[in-house]
Amino acid sequence: MSTQTATADHAVSRDDGKALFAKAAQYTEVRVAASAWQALTSFLPFFALLYAMHWSLSLPYIVTFLLSIVTAGFLIRIFIIQHDCGHGSFFKSQRANNTLGLLCSVLTLMPYYYWRREHALHHAGNGNLDRRGRGDLYVATVGEYLELSKRDRFFYRIYRNPFVLILFGPFAVYLYINRFHIVKGESPAREMRNLYLTNVMIVAMFTGLGFWLGWMTLLKIAAPVMWFAGSAGVWIFYIQHQFEHTYWKPNNEWSYLLAAMQGSSFYRLPKVLQWFTGNIGYHHIHHLKPLIPNYQLQKCHDENPEFQNVYTVTLFSSLQTAFLALWDEQQEKLISFGELKRKYSPA
Repeated sequence: MSTQTATADHAVSRDDGKALFAKAAQYTEVRVAASAWQALTSFLPFFALLYAMHWSLSLPYIVTFLLSIVTAGFLIRIFIIQHDCGHGSFFKSQRANNTLGLLCSVLTLMPYYYWRREHALHHAGNGNLDRRGRGDLYVATVGEYLELSKRDRFFYRIYRNPFVLILFGPFAVYLYINRFHIVKGESPAREMRNLYLTNVMIVAMFTGLGFWLGWMTLLKIAAPVMWFAGSAGVWIFYIQHQFEHTYWKPNNEWSYLLAAMQGSSFYRLPKVLQWFTGNIGYHHIHHLKPLIPNYQLQKCHDENPEFQNVYTVTLFSSLQTAFLALWDEQQEKLISFGELKRKYSPA
């Protein structure tokens, strides 16, 4: 299917909601054998590749660096497992989901309970203009941007720059957001304990590895893996809601159904990247029914034409949408700073 533009009436009407939810619900069955196999084929290659990276340090470093890209791919798969555990869609038992999710979180550096809550808020408020900025990048409206001071406009431009996002976004996530970013009065005690305990476990893990392997050896292995995985993760979750005619509405007009089907894209990736990213490209289906295990998403998409009539983005076309940064409420679309200047000529 070619890349399409979603409009208010393009993907689905509200009257189709019950039928779509019912069809999606048919794919929520958790197959324990499939989940276990996915865990096995993610964790074992990941640790094997880390060993191979350590061994390869006796060769030119380019070998280790190239291995880090593949290793990062398996770390992304481990994060997808953590993601599914957070939704309760990886195992039938919530205790099993939480246990595996907590183990994943030490490797991904993403505190399980804290991230689960932030991600749930993202699902609950995706496309809602009155509930922006939780579990996702904040997007300002044109009116809000024009009211900012020159200083604040400068920082917003930096914040929304895709190069800054990819180059420095992982460091912001790893070193600050997932280490200390507690929202006062909103983060339950369990999440705060989990965040700080995860921090302690991560420090203990890297300290032990540093003394065992040597700090420079650890840096050569861990740094490129974490950067590649972090950059890819930030990009994928960001770009799937980043297209011109995406969905943003004030709370009194907002619809969960339309936010899922018109505000989330189908990211059509090459098969190898689809595998490494755990089918997260079927993002519209995931937002519609988060209880669908990642290994069931493609089946749901392929067997139901209704789920194919959505905005489709490819690797190339996603680059074209990367500079969209402001929601124009008059035109009901995302625009770039260049279009803002042409249309509104801000001072």
